Amino acid sequence: MKWQRARQSQNVEDRRGSGWRGGGRLPVRGGGLGIGGLIAVVLIGWMLGISPIEMLGLLNQQQGDLPAQSAPERPSDPDAANGPATLPEDPQRAFVASILGDTEDVWGAVFQQNGQSYPAPRLVLFSGAVQSACGQATSAVGPFYCPGDRQVYIDLDFFKEMQARLGGGGDFAEAYVIAHEVGHHIQTITGVSARVNAARRRGENVEGDGGLLVRQELQADCYAGVWAHHAQARHQWLEPGDIEEALNTATAIGDDALQRQARGVVVPDSFSHGTSEQRVRWFTRGFEGGQPNDCDTFGATAL
Repeated sequence: MKWQRARQSQNVEDRRGSGWRGGGRLPVRGGGLGIGGLIAVVLIGWMLGISPIEMLGLLNQQQGDLPAQSAPERPSDPDAANGPATLPEDPQRAFVASILGDTEDVWGAVFQQNGQSYPAPRLVLFSGAVQSACGQATSAVGPFYCPGDRQVYIDLDFFKEMQARLGGGGDFAEAYVIAHEVGHHIQTITGVSARVNAARRRGENVEGDGGLLVRQELQADCYAGVWAHHAQARHQWLEPGDIEEALNTATAIGDDALQRQARGVVVPDSFSHGTSEQRVRWFTRGFEGGQPNDCDTFGATAL
């Protein structure tokens, strides 16, 4: 993928290696989990139909009686008083900024066609743990979107775990994941997420195969495909194997694939993201047509 052809967004905030910087330190419960344990927590959450952030929030509540520890502070910079130091180009940051920049351009044009302006999200890079308006999150959560502050959060180490543990990976696959989270931003500003949350507050069962959570996630997959369609038309940047990377990743993170890997059985009543086949189908639908209106998963009788 020739991602260098895209414009880099200025809406990237890099908090990696600095601990939590903003209104106090991020509390880390005593002991903590290793990355393997955190991945297990996330997989269990997917398996039970609970979002990773909710799972980790429950874990924090269970550990609430343990003494809190502070995340390590960033080493003092002797040149800080003279202004920020000039850092060498970071390929990972440049990649993320390029993908985010292109989502801004694509969705900005789509919204403009409808006489609207596109309020672009901010993307936060973090390592270890981060505080968002949706609560505390750790690196095991991987990329996520918080509607409370309209920001995408990414620990780039998750992509390595995704490739090593789930069998997905590659630059276009990573771009698909970022575009999926931006898809959740689209749902927030168009009111879709609010309707799903309202149904949850009313006590409706939003989980399970064909439920509102699955439809919400599949729509975000479709929106990622819409972005990929227009991005390819703009840059001609895809190379042989790129589409397969995205489809392999969509297959690897389907509810059925994750459940089968975690405990050997599939429980459709606990689905929250859709099956591998559904995720591939809706991404492909968005990619082939490039039309956001084709992404009405909530009106679809069959997913």
